[in-house]
Amino acid sequence: MTWFGWKTGGEHMQKNIVLLPGDGIGREIMDSAKVVLEEVAKGFGHDFHFEKHAIGGAAIDQYGVPLPEETLEACKKADAILLGAVGGDQWNSLPPEKRPERGLLGIRSQLGLFANLRPIKGFSELLHASPLKEEVIEGSDILIVRELTGGIYFGKPSERREEGDAAVDTLYYHRKEIERILDQAFKSARLRKHHVTSVDKANVLESSRLWREIVEEKRQEYPDVEVEHLLVDAAAMKLITNPRSFDVIVTENMFGDILSDEASVLTGSIGMLPSASLNEDGVGLYEPVHGSAPDIAGKGIANPLGMILSASMMLRYSFGLEEEADAIEAAVSQSLKDGYHTADLSIKDGKVVGTKEMTEVVVDRIRQRL
Repeated sequence: MTWFGWKTGGEHMQKNIVLLPGDGIGREIMDSAKVVLEEVAKGFGHDFHFEKHAIGGAAIDQYGVPLPEETLEACKKADAILLGAVGGDQWNSLPPEKRPERGLLGIRSQLGLFANLRPIKGFSELLHASPLKEEVIEGSDILIVRELTGGIYFGKPSERREEGDAAVDTLYYHRKEIERILDQAFKSARLRKHHVTSVDKANVLESSRLWREIVEEKRQEYPDVEVEHLLVDAAAMKLITNPRSFDVIVTENMFGDILSDEASVLTGSIGMLPSASLNEDGVGLYEPVHGSAPDIAGKGIANPLGMILSASMMLRYSFGLEEEADAIEAAVSQSLKDGYHTADLSIKDGKVVGTKEMTEVVVDRIRQRL
């Protein structure tokens, strides 16, 4: 049984997972996620089948296109998809429609991935690297739910006019698009602290006034969830001054794009942050927030924890495996508490390790929990 990403679990599961390593450090960190998932499958009695395919620059080099038909077909049949990273300087000279990033956009479109989930949670050992004072950021745990396929990025017309001296973009939303992202947010809140902050610009935009009206209708279906409305400028300020006040933030595409990037730097460790993009059937694309980092690719020093935590999100949101996801997240947290970290992070009196050793440390702590 699936409803916006949650399935009833607890029993032995057989799942087909497509791995898209992509470019740069994507290949290294994908290996880490696979090792961790294999350990979880063994410990909890599941059967995960992995299928690896090319995307982005790697696909351009091999097939001449950023999203080969073979990759797309595999993703359509998968129960979930893990993506490493796409992009690199060697493909920047290509026309926009042929660049690596087009592969990711193509999958989002073809699979109907309308909801982007971005958890922002600080680890106490890393908060000293936050641009905020530790006492401000400590204890914050935010989930940003962003509508991904509508709004001003996709509205038509979007064009130049008056011989190029004027331009128009269209912010369009249909009620159904708003309702389904709100359902995702409310259901997410029920798994957390039962609080939703809806972010809009209802004092100016008609689309935001429609958004707010539908939020007020939807909240009647979730009487156990507290609802707060915030204008986007106030939300941007509050993320800095009082991030602990948020639980689930839900907003439209452009506002979500900006706020999620703002929030991602609050913890001081962007290499730790996972994300998910879901469709209505619960199939999701899971990827770390960081990029392909071509400058360190192949050196064995990339931080795999954002990728590993993305795998944890997959278990939780696409497979309904709460206990298994908790085991991974607890193992990552314990690894940091024990002082292990990659070179991009800093822990007082800690031990710097490479990608493979960091993965082994996490796997060892998963075993200790089982």
